[in-house]
Amino acid sequence: MAESGINYEAVFRELPGMVALLTPELVYADVNEEFMRQSGRTRQQLVGRYLFDVFPDNPGDPAATGARNLKASLRRVLTTGERDTMALQRYDVESPERPGEWEERYWSPVNAPIIGTDGRVELLVHRVEEVTELIRARGGPEGSRARVLEAELYTRARELQEVNERLREAHAREREVALALQEAMLPAPGPVGHHRAAVRYRPAVGSLNVCGDWYDLVDLPGDRIGIAVGDVVGHGLQAAGVMGLLRSALSAASRVAAGPAQALEVLGLYARSIEGAENTTAVETYVDWDTNTLTYSSAGHPPPALLRIDGSVEFLDQATDPPLGARPEHGARPQATAAFTEGDTLVLYTDGLIERRREDIDTGLSRLADALSRHRAADPERLADILLYELLPTGGAMDDTALVIVRL
Repeated sequence: MAESGINYEAVFRELPGMVALLTPELVYADVNEEFMRQSGRTRQQLVGRYLFDVFPDNPGDPAATGARNLKASLRRVLTTGERDTMALQRYDVESPERPGEWEERYWSPVNAPIIGTDGRVELLVHRVEEVTELIRARGGPEGSRARVLEAELYTRARELQEVNERLREAHAREREVALALQEAMLPAPGPVGHHRAAVRYRPAVGSLNVCGDWYDLVDLPGDRIGIAVGDVVGHGLQAAGVMGLLRSALSAASRVAAGPAQALEVLGLYARSIEGAENTTAVETYVDWDTNTLTYSSAGHPPPALLRIDGSVEFLDQATDPPLGARPEHGARPQATAAFTEGDTLVLYTDGLIERRREDIDTGLSRLADALSRHRAADPERLADILLYELLPTGGAMDDTALVIVRL
């Protein structure tokens, strides 16, 4: 019994529609009573078995595509972490009482993910509407009209499925173009004096939140550099275009501004004139080796991490303001300073590195701090690879990740 007093296991079993839980390997983890009744299978015939061993396509029908289409839908949900509603499917089902005899069935499936704390899909909810009786109504004066309706519905469902496939192909092409544009606008940085730096960019899985993150390093007068990372709301070509504009504007502003706060003020004013730039987050840090100080300002972005040579981690969170364009009126942004020691390491990143669905951001920050402390002896290049390996979900993150590491 849950703390709320609701027995969710009992609720699941008594749901009026067909519902099954599948593992990421597409093995039945559980089924409700209606699923067993409508499918004609017992719990022992379902739970623990691979879905397409239980319900394969009819081998006697070369045109059968129900299993193939369902597998493609489930794979999309695993890849994107998004719900997928399928068109009406004709799915012949082998009779459990008469092996080798197939029954014509019509199912309308919806597949949805259950996301774990690590951002990966833990389970799939597979819900099926059984509409065979509606589609295959026979006998009586309405029989011929029902068969015509069946044919029309099935044709429209196939047409809809083909349209969805073309849309997915178009989205995939857009993703490829956007990523190519992103790569062109985020080249590997040149040397930053005698200081060691590493940069990384990892796109999100699927099309979700792709191409909105950026990083930048600029040389400043004296023994100083400016480091920035940012995150545009949105994805695809539009986000990549907005990202390029904002990155270039901040790079230029950083070279003439009195400090990072002023650079972000200028960027905020510029962002108001660009469609899609609202609520962009960014953080700018000036590193001054003459004074061993870091000066920073944040526009709603996760705080940079300062890894001390003793393994302790300090998050630079004393100068945080709303994202770009989030305030109705322009105002001065805050700025703060922190001292560093030679050998410390500065880490700037975007939220894809630390944020997970249904998890407090402090958990992600603690995870980052722990990884930094354990690997404090690694050089920036190796540390960057370690952080991506340890902190990003195995199947890929649901958001972009940009990362800059500088040994101070």
